[in-house]
Amino acid sequence: MPGLFDPLYFLILGPLMLLSMWAASRVKGTFAEYSKVPIRSGYSGAEAAQAILHGAGIHDVGIEAANGMLSDHYDPTRKVVRLSPDVLRGRTPAAVAVAAHEVGHAIQHAQAYAPLQWRSSLVPIVQLSGGMAMPLFLIGIVLHASGLVLLGIVAFSIAVLFHLVTLPVEFDASNRAIKILEGSGIAAADEMVGVRKTLYAAGFTYVASTLVALGTLLYFLLRSGFLGGRDE
Repeated sequence: MPGLFDPLYFLILGPLMLLSMWAASRVKGTFAEYSKVPIRSGYSGAEAAQAILHGAGIHDVGIEAANGMLSDHYDPTRKVVRLSPDVLRGRTPAAVAVAAHEVGHAIQHAQAYAPLQWRSSLVPIVQLSGGMAMPLFLIGIVLHASGLVLLGIVAFSIAVLFHLVTLPVEFDASNRAIKILEGSGIAAADEMVGVRKTLYAAGFTYVASTLVALGTLLYFLLRSGFLGGRDE
C-alpha cells in the first residue's frame, strides 16, 4: 500500500527527512550561538536592514515585525521585509546576517533578478497544485487510475521545480548579504565568521528540503511504475 505505510517510502524518504530535521536543528543552534555576543557596531537587525536598503538606493520597502522564531521573509507583493523579534531587535552577528539576507531579496526584486521572478510566478501555481498532488497520486494508485497518478506526479513536479528555483534565489541573497556586511562596517572582520555560519546553516535547510522534494518525486515515479517497471 502506498504512502506512509510503504517500506519503499521510508527507504527513500526516511534518510532525507532525518537530514532535513538535522538541518533545521543546526540553523536554530547556529543562530542561538551567534546571538550570544553583541555586535560591536551596535546595529540591530532592523537598523542594519534599513541602512542596507538606503545604501542600495531603495526607499520604498518597509520593515515590519514577523511572528515566530526565524520566520523572516521578504514579501515582494507588498514590498516589505518582515523580521522575527530576535532578528528585528537583536544586536548580534546572527541578527544582522538574517536581516541582510532578507534585504538581499529586496535588492533582487529591485534589480529584477530573474530567478526571483520565476519563483514568484510559480507561487500561485504551487499553492493550487501542492495540496492536490499526494491525494491524486494515492487515489490513482488505489483505483488503478493511471491518469490520476500521472496528474498527481505532474502536480508534484511543479512543487519540485519551485524548490529548485528557490536554491539560486536563496544562495544569491546570502552572497549579497555577506558582501554588503563585509563592506559596510556593520559587522567586523572577525564577526563575519558568525555571519557566514548563520547564513550557510540557513542555506542548507533549503538544500535539505529540495532533496526531500526530489526524493518524494522519485518515490512517486517508482511506485507508479514510470521508473523501474510497473508495480504489480
